[in-house]
Amino acid sequence: MNFDPSSRARLNHHDLLHFQGSTLFDRIARVLCQANCIPRKELFESWEFARRTRRRYRGGRVLDLACGHGLVAYFLLLLDDTSPTALAVDKRIPDSAAKIAAALVAVWPRLAGRVVISEQKISAVEVLPGDLVVSAHACGGLTDEVLSKALSASARVVVLPCCQSTGKNDGGGMEGWLDPDLAIDVTRAARLRAHGYAVHTQRIPESITAKNRLLFGEPRTLPGLDSAVSGAAALPESER
Repeated sequence: MNFDPSSRARLNHHDLLHFQGSTLFDRIARVLCQANCIPRKELFESWEFARRTRRRYRGGRVLDLACGHGLVAYFLLLLDDTSPTALAVDKRIPDSAAKIAAALVAVWPRLAGRVVISEQKISAVEVLPGDLVVSAHACGGLTDEVLSKALSASARVVVLPCCQSTGKNDGGGMEGWLDPDLAIDVTRAARLRAHGYAVHTQRIPESITAKNRLLFGEPRTLPGLDSAVSGAAALPESER
């Protein structure tokens, strides 16, 4: 039976048979199946984003901008307990976010009180140098706003851009050589480098989303953070 990770169908108890393992991902997936309010694609996308982020960056307060249900924030804290708290922000928080939060905290009580989900504009968020700023599929210009917030505080940043617009987003004049969407993302990487950031790029599986380019950036010196925060996550590979 085909189980498409890109499906927007809502996870429910019928899907539990696909997550019978003992890994952290399987355990999270079972909780979300029982909650019956998360699209399948959101689970897989958020997990692939979070585990790749934690393989590179540890510690710091997490700022999950354009957060949706806030899954990335929760996953990042589960993967690395050295991040003390997370703030998940969106201009509109889904009503089901509270149900998801309660379900996750019930299974992992150590999350209680550590993730704040707030309905507000990204522009209102204060970023500090030690923060880890993340955004999975901030549409169009929102990705550039997330990058600007991180740059304003010399904070680490990870984005998974989507909905690039050649009319609104800067392609750096590269559209004659590159696909316009790729030109926009390459220009974003160049912007980070121009501000003294070390830049890394990866992809999450295309079977989950065609908009699968991950962009990582960190200042070459990390103000407000111990040097130990960079590198692999605290959990073993089997959990990640």
